[in-house]
Amino acid sequence: MANNSQGRRRLVVFVGIVLTLAVAWLLFYAVPDSLVELFGILLVVVTGVLGARFVGRLAAHRFPDYDVAEVAVSGPISRDGRGGVPSRSGTPADAIVEQIEKADEDSNAQALLLRLNTPGGEVVPSEDIRLAAERFEGPTVAYATDVCASGGYWIASGCDEMFARDASLVGSIGVIGSRVNAADLADRLGLSYERFAAGKYKDAGVSLKEIGEDEREYLQGLIDGLYDDFVRRVTAGRDLDAETVRETEARVYLGDEAHDLGLVDELGTREDVEERIAERLGVPEVSVQEFEPRQPLRERLNVGAQSVAYSFGAGVASVLGGDESKRVEGFEFRVR
Repeated sequence: MANNSQGRRRLVVFVGIVLTLAVAWLLFYAVPDSLVELFGILLVVVTGVLGARFVGRLAAHRFPDYDVAEVAVSGPISRDGRGGVPSRSGTPADAIVEQIEKADEDSNAQALLLRLNTPGGEVVPSEDIRLAAERFEGPTVAYATDVCASGGYWIASGCDEMFARDASLVGSIGVIGSRVNAADLADRLGLSYERFAAGKYKDAGVSLKEIGEDEREYLQGLIDGLYDDFVRRVTAGRDLDAETVRETEARVYLGDEAHDLGLVDELGTREDVEERIAERLGVPEVSVQEFEPRQPLRERLNVGAQSVAYSFGAGVASVLGGDESKRVEGFEFRVR
């Protein structure tokens, strides 16, 4: 299918170039006798180039030459794509879901390649991406490059197959919740916590007060519930028994060991992944088109400015003996 589309595209581009040059010749050179011949030739060439670009884009839209959609999940997983520091920003989860759904609606995309390089992130955004991959109508293959941990593995469990490299880090099937206990620091600074809340556990995990045993049990119960959900997702999607998953104790494994444990189906390179997809589609080879969200110029510039500001701030923080990226207010759940 991809080869036929490519041939049609070339034919459309060729015909378009010929027609564009013919029209340009008539308009700028053959008809007006007063024009200088050299200027007319230059206008013909410029018009031909512009016409070729336009017709090329039109042909690419009408006769796409791909049959596999590739969507990347890179960096920390969050709703807005921010990973705590600019240098570790990822793609917004909603944008990733949008691209997977766009690929699913594209009749040319017969399969989905989900490229994963992420340490994990937030629970619900990870689940949204997993669901989008699971709903894709066609073969879905997850490909772990450098790291596919925690939330990344949660996502991979929604795909039909998973590939990784020998040196990929895979796993970390676990959930973490954290809080900073600043009660002693507040005492030394003369600060006190006054509670105005309705509901016993409304302020559970607040950093400025000591945590009680009942609050600790309550928060740990939430962690345990999310972990049980994670295990269910993995056992269902990866065809593993729950005990095997729990025995990993949220460890990360190199690709070959992850393969031995059944966490990964195959080890291989990008070429191996494409060959496997071609096999599933029953074609000699596949052509891959990356589906990626467009990032507004304003947002790209903003990320650059944040990186500069963070670099300066990190230097100041190191002098003061603190790291702003590790400070947490309240209690936070992450599959990481």
